[in-house]
Amino acid sequence: MAENYDLIVIGEGVSGLTCASHAVRAGLKVATFEANLFGGLVLNVNELDGYPGAASGTDLASGLMQANAEAGVTSIQEPVTGICAAGEGFEVTAGGTYGARQVVIASGARLKKLGVPGEKEFEGRGVSSCADCDAPMFQNEEVVVVGGGDSALQEALVLVKFCRTVRIVHRGSRFRAQKHYTDRVNVEPKISTNWNTTVEAILGAKMVEKVRLKRDGKTVEIAAAGVFAYVGLEPNAAFAPSGIGRDERGFLVANDACETKIAGTWAIGAVRAGYSGLLRDATAEAQRVAEAVRDRLD
Repeated sequence: MAENYDLIVIGEGVSGLTCASHAVRAGLKVATFEANLFGGLVLNVNELDGYPGAASGTDLASGLMQANAEAGVTSIQEPVTGICAAGEGFEVTAGGTYGARQVVIASGARLKKLGVPGEKEFEGRGVSSCADCDAPMFQNEEVVVVGGGDSALQEALVLVKFCRTVRIVHRGSRFRAQKHYTDRVNVEPKISTNWNTTVEAILGAKMVEKVRLKRDGKTVEIAAAGVFAYVGLEPNAAFAPSGIGRDERGFLVANDACETKIAGTWAIGAVRAGYSGLLRDATAEAQRVAEAVRDRLD
């Protein structure tokens, strides 16, 4: 076994980093694991609402990561592939095998794909999930944003700073986003919305050139150089044990204390069924779980 820890936190998003921070400051030996870039979905947030000390998701994640490194959290950049019981604790399998007395799963969620022809083929060639990253590539172009929630409208407002037009495609008849986002979108002359409409296909040669839309059984093709989809989330939880408990969408089920059916394993943040999606809730439950783990191990 490579190394033993009091607590292993799987995921370096806001929930995982916050939980690790409180746990290491409580005197526990803590490691965090991350398969991709630290920060998780918050990196896509251009403007944080009501979160003191950080202007953007990148600012928040970077600050947490640096603070954890200084406090002594071990950051391991390896994808976790399994968790199993071992003695009175657990073995976490990644590039090697690591021991933990308790495990917190904070692996978050990823943006759902549209699942339409052309989406995979044009990934990185017009299909994107990060307006902050890619908006400058679409200077004076026409783009499509798919979705009707906070993320979709936030990204549309970023894109409109660069693009000639931004067309929001939403399958519903009204936005699900917070009012201050809808108010800003509604007065932006370069943003238009196709209601009760779905994307059928993404078309082009070397790059995205068109998007095929469907409404009321009829299809139409519109010009577009880019497609940004924000139509919900799916959990990053394939590595979790089969007996841990999941809802119908695959999110991990936990009790009010965020402990799963497997005693000693906890689920927090976007990977957990019932998570509100609010950063303040993510940080609050991360702190509560860190305190619960400390008490369990005392």
